[in-house]
Amino acid sequence: MTTREIQGHLEEIYGVEVSPALISSVTDAVADEVKIWQNRPLDALYPIVYMDAVRVKVRDNGHVSNKAVYLALGVTLDGIKEVLGMWVAENEGAKFWLQVVTELKNRGVEDIFIACVDGLKGFPEAIEAVFPRTQVQLCLVHMVRHSLKYVSWKQRKEVAADLKTIYQAATAEQAEMNLTEFEAKWDKTHPSIGQSWRRNWERITPFFAYPAEIRKVIYTTNAIESLNMSLRKVTKNRGSFPNDAAMFKLLYLALNNIAKKWTLPIRDWKAALNRFSILFEGRLPVY
Repeated sequence: MTTREIQGHLEEIYGVEVSPALISSVTDAVADEVKIWQNRPLDALYPIVYMDAVRVKVRDNGHVSNKAVYLALGVTLDGIKEVLGMWVAENEGAKFWLQVVTELKNRGVEDIFIACVDGLKGFPEAIEAVFPRTQVQLCLVHMVRHSLKYVSWKQRKEVAADLKTIYQAATAEQAEMNLTEFEAKWDKTHPSIGQSWRRNWERITPFFAYPAEIRKVIYTTNAIESLNMSLRKVTKNRGSFPNDAAMFKLLYLALNNIAKKWTLPIRDWKAALNRFSILFEGRLPVY
């Protein structure tokens, strides 16, 4: 919001007159907070990091563009969620993601066990370049959603049920057999679905190394999607932001508010941590 818009809003809603100078100094203080927050030191280890984007309308040289704001949501060793940063991508790709991941490393992150992403172009290659020991897990909710784009409403329920047999299989081997059955049934009418799962198979299957009760923590970006939903509630009533700085200020304040509720570990975190200590032997800190 511009200083004039804020002034008009306060007068209209609360019946108070506030000088533009005061409004300007308050918003400048928030801008400084955003810079400090975006550059703060991070933990050395985040067992899980989720990456996803939220779309926000921003005015740019007289045109309104639908910009992607990318968020990195880490899970600390205590199982508490923490937003590590947010970035605006002009052009999403390996170069952009390499910059983001390098920034995380420069701010103190030394290791990530699992990075859960929604198939963001160039991200797996970037994270493997900076954190070569990190497992990249594609979000299965996004995989299913992408697959169903090719299916008519009449067949969606049946295709979704057949895809479920793949990612809810007991083992990776059983999942691959179920994928073969899926292809035999659907390849004639929907060949692109099977092709997409085959192409991404290496990054779909890491979660099979974990017990059933903690697989959902690993294979879905639900944690960050619920965060994005909260941010959309904040931005939906705005037509567009006047610039990136105004957008960052509002999103930062909203994130601060949301983070106040993150006081408990994510579900089944102790079971996940025990499994991590076996699978990633020597990479958890010893106290």
